[in-house]
Amino acid sequence: MIFPCILSGGVGSRLWPLSRKDRPKQFLPIFDGESLFQKTCKRVSGDLYRRPIIIGNNAHRFLIGEQLEEIDCPADTILLEPAGRNTAAPALMAALIAQERDPDALLLLAPSDHLIGREDAFGDAVQMAVEAARAGQIVTFGIKPTSAQTGYGYIRMKQGPGPIYPVEAFVEKPDLETATKFVADASYVWNAGIFLYAASTMIEAFATHRPALLSQVRKTLATRRADLDFTRLDPEEFGKIENISIDYAIMERASNISCVPVDPDWDDLGSWSAIWTVLQKDGAGNCGLGDTRFLGSSNCLAYADEGLVSVIGLEDVLVVATRDSVLVAHRDKAQDVKTIVEQLEAEGRSEADAHPRAYKPWGYSERINAGERFTVQSMMIKPGKRLSLQSHLHRTEHWVVVSGTVEITIDGEVRLLTENQSAYVPLGAKHTLHNPGRIPVRMIEVQSGTYLSDDDIRRHD
Repeated sequence: MIFPCILSGGVGSRLWPLSRKDRPKQFLPIFDGESLFQKTCKRVSGDLYRRPIIIGNNAHRFLIGEQLEEIDCPADTILLEPAGRNTAAPALMAALIAQERDPDALLLLAPSDHLIGREDAFGDAVQMAVEAARAGQIVTFGIKPTSAQTGYGYIRMKQGPGPIYPVEAFVEKPDLETATKFVADASYVWNAGIFLYAASTMIEAFATHRPALLSQVRKTLATRRADLDFTRLDPEEFGKIENISIDYAIMERASNISCVPVDPDWDDLGSWSAIWTVLQKDGAGNCGLGDTRFLGSSNCLAYADEGLVSVIGLEDVLVVATRDSVLVAHRDKAQDVKTIVEQLEAEGRSEADAHPRAYKPWGYSERINAGERFTVQSMMIKPGKRLSLQSHLHRTEHWVVVSGTVEITIDGEVRLLTENQSAYVPLGAKHTLHNPGRIPVRMIEVQSGTYLSDDDIRRHD
């Protein structure tokens, strides 16, 4: 059986304003109600696979847990990276973890932000590669190119009988003229960054080509500790790991690299124009997500997070409206969204990083409004979950229950609140919330005071 290793640490800034640092594109539930992360997890489940090893950003830990729970997909390990370290370290960490479970383990390394339309074709390609991986090959899955793309890396294969071909070279993202030549040459495929290998093969490759990286990763994994359903690593040791991709560290150096060409209707959905290409469209080429309307428009995309978005008399335009930001762009300029995000980051704007909804171990909170001395947010507390016992030095809170029944504790006094009932939390009072029921609790919280940031929280348990 194969250990899937799913890499979920990307940002996806070109899908701003829907994609943010704290809720990036792989977690957006815009594909038939599921996210790319969830679709990836489901794609690598079944009789051929073991529970997945998830490697993700510490900031996304509760989002990862929530989405795995939604699709009933328990993980073998959810390994939290204190910072981004490209793909080499995760590929090696997954190999070391899998080898602890099974000395003969195979791993399928896959990004979590790709869309695959023909999952049967992808599954067949994986099964085709199993024997080669067991024989000591590192197998990559090359996507048969359908157009001259300059945003993808390419793989050049040696010609032979197939269906698995030795790899001659990994080629950097080309210019348009070179990409056009590649598409016409059957020996070139897109590099999707998906690999199948034996754990022992990958560990040996690092021992040969990157021994210092192997040594540091071993030291870092030795610092592992459990935190709820997650596995944490020592930030200081992790920070010493070389920041390098698996392509540069191993694939361009090793001689035991093979490729399975496959045509699974693949897309990495790196921009809003790419999203437009895969969504269902009306007769005029328009596609909408949420409450959207089109009039006299063609080849447009509209997204409405809440409220209504109407597009009138426009062609080839992207309109994305979230609670706190609106993007309007020509489809040909979709790649430039990243530049806007960089400008917002340079200005210290929260819209670049923070999504209005923040996932917590107990559920989520979602910002509704905020001013100089107040914040209003909605909260959802999952059945059986409890917030930490806490107090604040600079703010008071007022709770109003919208639905469900919540148990509140304020300075040791415990009572139940049901729909339309409210409670006041004075300055400095120790308080907590608990959902003892079987349905989610939904409530509104109003914070008021001179300082409203999260670092005003004093936790007592």
